[in-house]
Amino acid sequence: MPRFGVLGTFPPAYCGLASFTASLTAGLEANVADVGVVRVADGTPSSDPRVIGELTNGSPHSIAACANLLSQFDVAVIQHDFDVYGGEDGGELVALMRALSVPSIVVVHTVPSHPTAQQRSVLEAVIALADQVVVPSDAANQRLRAGFLIDRDKVSTIAQGTSIPKAVSTKRAGRPTLLTWGLLGPGKGVERVIDAMGSLHELRGQPRYLVAGPTHPKVLAAEGEAYREARIEQARSNGVAGSVSLDAAYRHPTALAAMVQSCAVVVVPYDSTDQVNSSVLVDAVASGRPVVATAFPHAVEMLGSGAGVIVNHDDPEAMVLALRRILSDPRVAGTMAAEGRRLAPSLVWSTVAKSYVTLGQRVVRDRRVRA
Repeated sequence: MPRFGVLGTFPPAYCGLASFTASLTAGLEANVADVGVVRVADGTPSSDPRVIGELTNGSPHSIAACANLLSQFDVAVIQHDFDVYGGEDGGELVALMRALSVPSIVVVHTVPSHPTAQQRSVLEAVIALADQVVVPSDAANQRLRAGFLIDRDKVSTIAQGTSIPKAVSTKRAGRPTLLTWGLLGPGKGVERVIDAMGSLHELRGQPRYLVAGPTHPKVLAAEGEAYREARIEQARSNGVAGSVSLDAAYRHPTALAAMVQSCAVVVVPYDSTDQVNSSVLVDAVASGRPVVATAFPHAVEMLGSGAGVIVNHDDPEAMVLALRRILSDPRVAGTMAAEGRRLAPSLVWSTVAKSYVTLGQRVVRDRRVRA
């Protein structure tokens, strides 16, 4: 069993990548792997005993020290996104990877369809240095292989994982709830659902729309609560303020899971037309809830077998019809939920982490053979 050194953002940082790193670390440990974490410093120290060091962006000394820490393990698993590491588009990661003396697996979380010259240069350099590359969806795999000058044999798809607590409330009393959750900010697309609510008020039970989660820290720092306040005003202007709630509370995983399983439908109405990874989407499907999503690539891929409905970004009527159908026909909702539950076992973190263990064993073996 190889020992894994993991690099990325990590709690108490609050972002999707930090959650991914923490969940992958726990999944590797569940597979009896020894794991140490080098977290990207964000000014909030971590008390987690698995954290063995912090990477300070902009510091050549820290880059060298963290490369040395990761090299004390058998394989380094590196989370990649363009805004995580120092330098333009995270270019400092290249220097860190050059200093590694162990094989590396790079998890590429964002594959832009129209990268800038610098993004292309950084990502191609990172992949050239990696022993293996993991992407979370087939859509990301295809885009990476087709759009970048890389060794295609290095690229594997390992699904985004999810955590499903064993015991959560499934009570669905009161008004049927449409749910969107996650860090809030422009691009979330909740405008589409607020616009749809006026056409759903006459349905049985008078559905309500809950947008749950705090504003993204970077959005909050740059724009404050402008986006949230604009959506509250939109609901007022549309006459649906009594049916729309934007709840900024942060929920721990068990409370979040209970909220998800108590809703009637999850809506993932993102503005992006090229997003190839959504942890919210995976969580929703694995929780066995019907899903309505806009037609971004990961949604098209995840919902293709019937766990939800895809609507075009610029088709408000399709959004209304999809929501109305799920809320009005228990058979439709039940069929979608059943497909999500069928997919769930392949998406849980303990299963996903097994694929990383297998890949880690392979890169260690291959490096020894070449040596």
